Amino acid sequence: TYLSPTDLIVFNDTKVIPARLQGKKASGGKLEVLLERITGETTALAQIKASKAPKPGARIYLAEPAFEVEIAGRQGRFFELEFPTPGVQALVGTHGQIPLPPYIKREAEIKDQSRYQTVYAATEGAVAAPTAGLHFDENMLMDLDRAGIQQAMVTLHVGAGTFQPVATDDLTQH
Repeated sequence: TYLSPTDLIVFNDTKVIPARLQGKKASGGKLEVLLERITGETTALAQIKASKAPKPGARIYLAEPAFEVEIAGRQGRFFELEFPTPGVQALVGTHGQIPLPPYIKREAEIKDQSRYQTVYAATEGAVAAPTAGLHFDENMLMDLDRAGIQQAMVTLHVGAGTFQPVATDDLTQH
């Protein structure tokens, strides 16, 4: 109703990956890894939630059965992780969970792998859904098309920072 055939809607076709992994430190302490970005075949940046942050050179054990990941370094609040072969995407695809937002107070379920995606999600890499697009369904997209409203796709991977609360009064510093 609000759009005309001269309008263009740009959709973010990023697809959420199962970027949350549960694990343990060598000491046995529990931890949680939330990938921020896959940086190479066997490397990634991640947030780690643990009682005490692991140091560079430490090894952590993710999933069951466990595989070993090395803490290669730090980049600010993110940890540089080195995964074993077959690599980050294969291991995350097998052992990871969809990282639901903090306001969803339950564990991720299998159905969330499709439910927490837009219907036009195509390019894997996001750790959170572009939630502004979750209300679009196939029928609505067809209605837009029939009305002559133009559509375009862009890929903007949503990072874990979307889960972070604003901690400053100056939004340019967030």
